[in-house]
Amino acid sequence: MHSPGVTNASVASTSYPTFDNTLAGAALMQAQRLAIPDVICFTPKVFGDDRGFFYESFNQRVFEQALGQPAPHFVQDNHSRSAKGVLRGLHYQIQQPQGKLVRVTQGEVFDVAVDIRKSSPTFGNWVGEILSAQNNKQIWVPPGFAHGFLVLSDTAEFLYKATDFWAPQFERCIAWNDPAIGIKWPLQDIIPALSGKDAQGKLLAQAECFI
Repeated sequence: MHSPGVTNASVASTSYPTFDNTLAGAALMQAQRLAIPDVICFTPKVFGDDRGFFYESFNQRVFEQALGQPAPHFVQDNHSRSAKGVLRGLHYQIQQPQGKLVRVTQGEVFDVAVDIRKSSPTFGNWVGEILSAQNNKQIWVPPGFAHGFLVLSDTAEFLYKATDFWAPQFERCIAWNDPAIGIKWPLQDIIPALSGKDAQGKLLAQAECFI
């Protein structure tokens, strides 16, 4: 038996190696652990001139060295377009949990990851980062986290690589405004636009979580 609100799926936290920028390819991609160390921000080096720009959006060697373990196998790429004020989340799959490497190619969003691993010292904590087509940042959201974002620009195109396939029967949603989590969304004058499903998100205390 397992406790109510806790799934049998186990998603462990990891040890945190130092990122070595001398690694081949690392000069083209910087990595930084956020306040929840399992969540990593990647920033590529952009080469640009009057013709345009170029950058590496993914480098497996750099990704593995930042994680301190073999890179998970990405099986699906997703691309969404959303209008200003759209808030998507907080989403996760309680089985077939997905790790996500997320980025924005047009516009700007406030991206959030919430640790929902009961055994984690950062359970219930959140981290947030501005992702935009200008800063080119990417966030690694590991399995065991709920994820969401708020669109700050007129429109935004949001891309992510996922480590498992979409499984709608296992989709779950936590309320974006759960006071127990206390995400400081940069709403200003924005009234969040939610899907029907997201408007019915559960409080963390009532949600199914990982061990």
